[in-house]
Amino acid sequence: MFSAEIRQVLPVEQPAVAVEPGGLPLTAAAPDALPPPANDIAATRRPGPIARAVKRAIDIVGAALLLIVFAPIMLIIALLVARDGGPVLYAHTRVGRGGVPFRCLKFRSMVADADARLAMLLERDPLARAEWERTRKLRNDPRVTPIGRFLRATSLDELPQLFNVLAGDMSLVGPRPVQQSELAQFYGAAAAHYRAVRPGLTGPWQISGRSDTSYAERVALDVAYVERFSLLADLLILLRTPLAVLARKGAY
Repeated sequence: MFSAEIRQVLPVEQPAVAVEPGGLPLTAAAPDALPPPANDIAATRRPGPIARAVKRAIDIVGAALLLIVFAPIMLIIALLVARDGGPVLYAHTRVGRGGVPFRCLKFRSMVADADARLAMLLERDPLARAEWERTRKLRNDPRVTPIGRFLRATSLDELPQLFNVLAGDMSLVGPRPVQQSELAQFYGAAAAHYRAVRPGLTGPWQISGRSDTSYAERVALDVAYVERFSLLADLLILLRTPLAVLARKGAY
């Protein structure tokens, strides 16, 4: 639905590299990487009040039903993740609608000292560094645990985000939740598009190749989703998500 349209809004990737406080490199995006919208996108492009109410009702009912269905599986996953003595859940701060930060939940899929290991890897491995700068993902990430690799490949690690949906931090469908550092460095003028809606448990990125896409393509997918928002599009994304999960394209 979106992949054929993102070229119209695809930002130009910039070669410069910035380093965030944690010492991890980020590819800097110029403020004019995307043409500025004619009007404030956050004020004029977001769903109307009726569409927002219907979307929120679908989120609440859908998340509650999915939690009931997946409760036994989530309990088994929790027991498997806890076997190494680490925490079951991982909560990382992400940017929500209106720029409000929230704690995005996942089943822990990495070792306890994942941040330190990443910094060491990027310092000594230029290929891994280039891959991280391009996609903010590593295909062969040494930080991922054996059970974590399975959870990531099947997207089961994201099931706890159903609680985020119930709490109103996320939606069932929307842009992939990102960190403030990613929003500042990569999105440029498109940050207004991202902040106009709740981030989603699934969305155009998840059905369009996931980590096989570049970060510029990821941003363009978010822009296309917000500018072409409709409840029908949300339904189609929800219907395509199970097939995308089973295909495991870009899932790592």
